[in-house]
Formats: sequence, structure tokens, C-alpha cells
Amino acid sequence: MPFPITNQVQTAQQTPKHYGITSPISLAPPKEADLVHTRKLTETLRPFGVFEEELELQRRILVLGKLNTLVKVWIREVSEAKNIPASVIDSVGGKIFTFGSYRLGVHTKGADIDALCVAPRHVERTDFFSSFYERLKEQEEVKDLRIDILFARLALQTIPENLDLRDDGLLRNLDIRCIRSLNGCRVTDEILHLVPNIENFRLTLRAIKLWAKRHNIYSNILGFLGGVSWAMLVARTCQLYPNAVASTLVHKFFLVFSKWEWPNPVLLKQPEDCNLNLPVWDPRVTPSDRYHLMPIITPAYPQQNSTYNVSASTRAIMVEEFKRGLAITDEILQNKADWSKLFEAPNFFQKYKHYIVLLASAQTEKQHLEWVGLVESKIRILVGNLEKNEFITLAHVNPQSFPGPKEGNDKEEFSTMWVIGIVFKKMEGSENLNVDLTFDIQSFTDTVYRQAITSKMFEQDMKITAMHVKRKQLHQLLPEVAIHRGKRKHSSDGLRAMNDGSLDLSVDSDNSMSVPSPTGPSTAKSARAASPQGSSTGTATHTSDVQGKTDASSASMLPSAEDGIKPVNVGAQKGPTPLKRPASPIQHETEKKPKVDSEQQNPQSSPCLSAGPAVKRPASPPGNETAKRAKVEDHSSPEAKSSGEADGHVAVAPVTDEEAPSDGELKTETELTEVDTAEKMPPSQKASSADLSDVPILPANPIAVVKNSIKLRLSR
Repeated sequence: MPFPITNQVQTAQQTPKHYGITSPISLAPPKEADLVHTRKLTETLRPFGVFEEELELQRRILVLGKLNTLVKVWIREVSEAKNIPASVIDSVGGKIFTFGSYRLGVHTKGADIDALCVAPRHVERTDFFSSFYERLKEQEEVKDLRIDILFARLALQTIPENLDLRDDGLLRNLDIRCIRSLNGCRVTDEILHLVPNIENFRLTLRAIKLWAKRHNIYSNILGFLGGVSWAMLVARTCQLYPNAVASTLVHKFFLVFSKWEWPNPVLLKQPEDCNLNLPVWDPRVTPSDRYHLMPIITPAYPQQNSTYNVSASTRAIMVEEFKRGLAITDEILQNKADWSKLFEAPNFFQKYKHYIVLLASAQTEKQHLEWVGLVESKIRILVGNLEKNEFITLAHVNPQSFPGPKEGNDKEEFSTMWVIGIVFKKMEGSENLNVDLTFDIQSFTDTVYRQAITSKMFEQDMKITAMHVKRKQLHQLLPEVAIHRGKRKHSSDGLRAMNDGSLDLSVDSDNSMSVPSPTGPSTAKSARAASPQGSSTGTATHTSDVQGKTDASSASMLPSAEDGIKPVNVGAQKGPTPLKRPASPIQHETEKKPKVDSEQQNPQSSPCLSAGPAVKRPASPPGNETAKRAKVEDHSSPEAKSSGEADGHVAVAPVTDEEAPSDGELKTETELTEVDTAEKMPPSQKASSADLSDVPILPANPIAVVKNSIKLRLSR
């Protein structure tokens, strides 16, 4: 009988009669076949490294214990230095809390630990980032283990050992930085208190997270879902099927969310108002919340949407994967397939005919880590721009990044690549259509450069390059193991390739996928830690050597335009190279002020970058390219003509009959226009950074600017 089992669980955990905001869909207990499938699921997961060995777990517990002791000693010393009474110092306390995947109990081998240092009211934030940071660097015990530590000071004289951070009263009289620091622990603890069976929840979440990573849809920063969002979806599934075991829950997960009517929000509990006047997710009050496409609401006050980065493309990709997952788990539960089929990685590089390759580079490793973090945090803007193009139906960014190809010069350079798959609309009729991607990419690069300048991290050698690449040309840029990894079925060979470094699933991060790097160590974590977009509420403690140095010695040379790969660049060029790349967009800061810049400069003011159905921007109409070019030049201003620009893009040479594509694919056309910015730019454009009054204006760059336009001709 299902009801006695449910009552036993409720009595043991002292929880409400049912979980979530609705009644369960089914209270059916597991059958013997469900238990067998769950055992098979567990055995399938083991080779992927999702379970940590007991020895490693004990080491984590030991390190956290020493860290907790270190915090108490440090707070005691700070209290003595501030002349706190001795009676208070004896019980002043202080504590380390954990959150994220470690607190949920689903961390993988080698994953970092997300921690929170909670201190009493007389310990300042400056104390944490000065004296505690210096003390932490001296500790040898935490070597080779990464711990990300946030800080929060509570309005309490002492910190008791049994402190429950879920208490909303703790938020009173706190500044917003401390509230944000507390949010991770509060959300994690609420999730664990809102699921019927924690062990079933954990095994299901391990399976779903591995599936999401294998299918390239695990990345909050790029518009997919991060770890907390996946945890909340699994928790909601557990609430709807409180007595089901993991094998059933995985199947029900795909069933529920493949049919979910987005943008209806996913809620684990009814939102509560604590009358603290903190901003919460509420589309009835906040207009911008109405445009979120896939809202998943955190259960702790102040409630927030954890998926405001999701765009129309990323939601469509995830829903399609949910449907595929449902079909596969149907086969598995009918004994027509094994669990390994669910975790087979599709080949992203064989999925689309056309790709945009984005390359971010810098001259030093430190600059590269900061630059990559910033560029990656803005890629969703580029995806949103591409979605608005009239002839693009889907833009799919691969969460995995790759070390960039080595250029054919002696100058050392660090670079990282991202690949975006593009789906163009199927054409009606036989006429040719011209698709212009110049504005989409130009506005993205302008936004990134402007953010780098305002955050005062910009260096002259930081560059962005975007190229249109056909599927058959990807091998010139990407490691061979990445191109062919998805072609073979899941096997021991595939696991062996993963263990050799082609795909590292052991790194657990809410922000991005682990970086497959056949030629060097992963850089995703280091880039995230060094990103200027990171929160100022915590410190990332690296006790091992800084990772992220890419060894591109075995990578292919960067192909030139003659190979069929067409770059679109913005900025300054220093001498001839196989592929001309920019240094700075400052010279053209006032020439183009796309709308996306003002909207995306402050992501908090517009939390959804591609909210709602994307407004399609018309591309170049069909017609004679020569006449079109003449028309553009006639109507462009003298300043635009001098810089090779007209209406936001460079004039492109006409397409002749000999150039017409014969394979039914798109044809890329580019024309380089060089301008001496020091001599030919008008005075009004030389002061293009005037709107950034708090940033020193970089000196005029006498180096020629190379501006490219990516235009594609659609033909049947």
C-alpha cells in the first residue's frame, strides 16, 4: 500500500503531507523492475567519475574541518584586536558552511567546494579580504584542492554552532552583498528540505547532470541551465513522484519537462514575503520578469529566477533534448536499450552545416584568463543578436571551449575558441537571398570591448575574432579528437578518450562546462575565477598552480581566408598574419551605437537578454549585389566612406556568376578595407570614448584598422 510508506517517510523526516505547490502525480511505490533499473543506472554512471571515492571524501571533510577551525581562530584574533570583551570572545564563534554540489551531495571527482564564511557583526568585509586571505595562503593543508569562499557578516554578536541559515530573520539589517552571499546556502538547504527522499534525489541529479553535460546543455553563463537550476528541476520531479526510485525519476523528469508549458514557472514552494523590501521575482510587479522564457524560481527568500539567461534558441535546444531523453528512457524501461545510450554524446560538430567560430586572445596568461571570463559572459548577447536575424532560426553555442590554433608567428599568445552552430531558415522559391551577419557580430564585439574599458581591465593586445566556418572546414581549427568524438557509439574507447582529457566531466561548475583540452589543461575554472564579472562577495582560493595555460603546439595553423574561412574583425592590426585580428574597437566607438549595447551594459537592469520571441531583423534583400553596393555608397556619409563602413557594415564586392555556389550551401563574401585612423578619422570620431569619462582615453592608434563584413548568399 502506498500510503503507509508515505506516512513512514513523513514521520521520519517530519515534513508536510505533500511536497511542493501541488499534490503528487503518483504515490506508487517502486516495483522490483524499477530497483533493477536503478542498480543498472548506478553501474552505468560509475565509469564517468560522478562518484567520489571514500578516501577523497574523507580528505575533503578533513580540510573543511581545518578550515572551520582556522576561521574560528581568525575571528577570535580580530575580536581581540577590536577590544571586544573577553566574555564575548570566548563564545564569538564563526563557521564555515558549504553549498552547491558538495552540499547537495552530488559533487564529482576533483570538483571544487563552494563555501561560505559566516562571521559576527564586528568582523568587517575588509578583514576577510586582508588578514584572513593572507592567513589562508600560508596553509599547506589545502594544497591541490580548490575552495571558493564567500563571506557574510550577520547582525549577531556571536555565531552559534547550531545556526540555521534558512531563518529569514537573519537577513534583517544586512547589506545586499551579505544577502547575496547567504543566498547559495539558503537555496541549497531549502532544496534538501523540500524533497521526499534525499538519496533518490541525489542519484537522479547525478544522472541528469551527466546527461546535460554530455549533451552540451550545462552552462548557466551561456544561456543553458547551471547546477542549481538542474537541481531544482529534479527536486520538482521528486515532489511529483515522492516514492519513485532514481530510474523512474529520470524517466519522469523527461516526461514532465518535455511537456511543460513554458514560460510557466517551476516552483518548489509558494513564495513568501518577509517584508524586508528585497527585490523578488514577480512578473505581476516587475515588467522585465514577464519576458523570462524558462523561469525556475529559487525556493529561499528573496526568490529569484535562476535561468534569466535562457534565450529562445537555448530553450528550444533544451526542450528538444528533453524529448529525445524521454524517447530513450522509454526504450530503456522497456528493456530495448541500455542506460549507456542516454549518455552517448551527440557530435555537435556534425550536427550543423554552418558555424560561427569565436576566438578570444591575449598576450599574457593573466590577461587571457580575465579576457576569456569576460568574453564568455557576453556570448549570450551574440546568440541573442543572431536570433534576431531574419534568416536564422537557431543559434546553438557549444558550452565547451577549446584552445585556439597557434598563429604562424613567433609571438607567444594565449587564445580560447567557442563554436556556435547556426541553422538558417529554409528558403521558399529558387531566388537567392543575402544574409548579413556584420551587425550581429559587430554589436557583440563593441559591447565586450566597452565592458572591458569601463571595468578598467582592457589591454591593447586583447582581441576578438569571429569567423564563419562550414562543417567540412572545422578540422582546420579544432582538435581531431573533438571533431570525431561523437561519431562512434558509447564504448570503452569513448570512456578512455574522456579519461585521456578530451572531455573532463569531473569539474563541477554552475557557470560553464568543463573545457575539453587535448593540448592542455582545462581553463574554465580559472577563467571564471579571474573574470571581472565575478562577485565581489568572495575569494577563490587557489592552492595549486594556476591552471589554464594552453599548449597549442600540436594545434593546426590558423587558416587564412583562402581556405574558405572568413573572419569578421574589429580593431587594430599589427603587421601581417595568417588571419588579421583586431586589438581595439575604440576608433569606431561612436560610428555605431547598436541598441544591444545600452540594453546589455548592465545585465541586472535587463535580466533576460533574449526574452520573449526574438524580433527578427531583416537582412539584405534579394537582388543584384553590384547595384546594392552602389546604392549603399551613394547614401553613405563621407566619414562612413572613408572608413569602409555604410549602414553598419562594410561594402562587399559583387558576386559574379563564376562565384555562385554550386553545392547548395551558403557562400561567404568578404572584402577588407584598410584605413589609417590617425590621418583619416574626423576629430569627432577620434574622441569616441568621451562617454567613458571615468576611464583614461587610450592614445590614438596609428595602426591601420581592418574591418570585415560577413555576408552569406543563400541558394537552393
